[in-house]
Amino acid sequence: MSDQTHMPVEHDLAPGEEEQHSVGERITGYVVGLALALLLTATSFFIAGTNLVWQPSIPVALIVLAIAQMGVHLVFFLHITTGPDNTNNVLALAFGLMVVFLVVGGTVWIMGHLNQNMPPMDQIMQMRQ
Repeated sequence: MSDQTHMPVEHDLAPGEEEQHSVGERITGYVVGLALALLLTATSFFIAGTNLVWQPSIPVALIVLAIAQMGVHLVFFLHITTGPDNTNNVLALAFGLMVVFLVVGGTVWIMGHLNQNMPPMDQIMQMRQ
């Protein structure tokens, strides 16, 4: 039998424990995230309120900017990365996104089928009398 000793892994951190960064490095990360978030927000307002952009492309541009905004918030503020110590965070995020998509998709599906499930208008009027 070989003697196996458990050596701590460099990336094995408990939730909430971060690698030791100086306060200046952490503040710089937050300031960069804030600047990117403000830039993306201002760009969204500019695109939505200008005639310089081809009108049919505005919804697509806003969706792209919204996804970029979510990425900035996930990386700079929530510190969700693809590192080996963030596996649980990424799985929790994926589960949350699945729940949101199920709720939004179910709502859209129900709203899209409301007319099929409604009785004809003459029956509704007879019920009121």
